[in-house]
Amino acid sequence: MLYFDTSYLVRLHTRDPGWEKVRALAATDSLACCLHGRAEAVAAFHRKFRDGAINEKEFRQLVAEFERDCEAGAFDWLPVSGAVMECVVKTFARLPATVPLRAADAVHLACAAENGLREICSNDARLLAGAGYFGLRGMNII
Repeated sequence: MLYFDTSYLVRLHTRDPGWEKVRALAATDSLACCLHGRAEAVAAFHRKFRDGAINEKEFRQLVAEFERDCEAGAFDWLPVSGAVMECVVKTFARLPATVPLRAADAVHLACAAENGLREICSNDARLLAGAGYFGLRGMNII
C-alpha cells in the first residue's frame, strides 16, 4: 500500500508537473491517504478554479471525477483518530525549530505512521522534512 499525500492525489486528476510519474507509481499498488486528504484535494481543485487556472465546468468535472474514484474505492481513506492527533501533538512537542512542518502535513504523517506504513509519497518539501520524525521515509519521484 502506498500513502499519497494531497500533492500526489491531485496529480492523479490534473496534469500538474510530474503527473505522469505519479500516475505510473499509483498503478503499482493500492493507495491510502488520511480522510483529511479528501477535503484537501477538493480544496486544491477549488484553488485552481479560484486562481483562474481552470474554469467552472472543468472544476465541476474534476470534483465529479475525484468523487467517482472515491466511491469506487480507489483510495483507502484512513481515519484521523485520537491516536493520530496524539501522535501529532507529541511529535510537535519534540520537533526542532528548524523543521518547517505544518499541522495538516503532520496529520498526514501521523496517520501514515499510526496505520503501520513506513513510507509516504509527496511533493511537499515541508512534509518530507518532517517524515523522519514520525518514523517514515519520505519519497518524492517528481
